[in-house]
Amino acid sequence: MILTLAAAGSSWADPAFWVFLAFAAMTVGSAVLVAATRNIVYSAYALLLTFFGVAGLYVFLDADFIAAAQVLVYIGGILVLILFGVMLTNRIHDIHLSNETTHPVTGAIIAGAVFLVLAYVALRTDWELDPRPAVPTSQEIGKAFMGKYLLAFEAASVLLLAALIGAAYLARRGEKE
Repeated sequence: MILTLAAAGSSWADPAFWVFLAFAAMTVGSAVLVAATRNIVYSAYALLLTFFGVAGLYVFLDADFIAAAQVLVYIGGILVLILFGVMLTNRIHDIHLSNETTHPVTGAIIAGAVFLVLAYVALRTDWELDPRPAVPTSQEIGKAFMGKYLLAFEAASVLLLAALIGAAYLARRGEKE
């Protein structure tokens, strides 16, 4: 992406370049914290920053719908579920919550090798830029959901509602026994 910004005429004085670098650094740095932090609560908070950084990078790719879905689904749903599961579970009073790191040297060597291969491929590839202007995608997706794919969209919503009711029924039945 840095090469794409540079090829598109971005300079060091362009604020978009620095905002992109900030999102990229935040995403990579917090992802490293997720894997390296021993406290699982701190790992979950670092995962929040990782998801937010990925959403920001989607905005730079002009994928507004995917960025909004990233924020709503991953940050608003999955991450909050993880945090509630960790913080509000009443059966883990005596257990020390930790995220044990095993073989950090081997993992660092493999991660470095993967990074070198990806960097080599990224630098050796002739990237073609699309001259078309970026257009928002959420309007087209919304029209497709409410038009051509309305039946499939409604069937998926009814299926998810049935799964939610079934999960609530099973949870309530387990409490009565």
